[in-house]
Amino acid sequence: MLYTLHRTQKLPASLDTIWSFMNNPKNLAVITPKSMGFITTGGDDREMFAGQIISYTITPLFGIKMNWVTEITHVKDKHFFVDEQRFGPYAFWHHKHFFKEIPGGVEMEDLLHYKLPLGVIGKAVHPILVKPKIEEIFKYREIKLTELFGSFTA
Repeated sequence: MLYTLHRTQKLPASLDTIWSFMNNPKNLAVITPKSMGFITTGGDDREMFAGQIISYTITPLFGIKMNWVTEITHVKDKHFFVDEQRFGPYAFWHHKHFFKEIPGGVEMEDLLHYKLPLGVIGKAVHPILVKPKIEEIFKYREIKLTELFGSFTA
């Protein structure tokens, strides 16, 4: 089964500022909960580019460390980028990040499609473990971005 997560967030900052922050793979650790034990390698301080491989070590559940490798498959400067899992905990992971200048700031939109491995077992653990964890990660990111860039009021 393919699952979808859709989120939007508005921030009171310029498109240049938000893009610059989100476009740096090292900032993923800043907006990921500390409990995930998130370590990034392969981002090497360059702006994201199509073909870029980024490796992570994560500790998503029960203190179990996992390796995760994603590829940035598409980038359109100050508009969007897409990351796809190449190796890791999911059977499928396709995450689109969109950025749009709006009056008073920027609207960021995430569209995530993912599939779990292990068939019926994956389907059974999704509502109990995986979906709540993914939602927790995105909620943390929303809070952290608000701390960094402010609350949007328009």
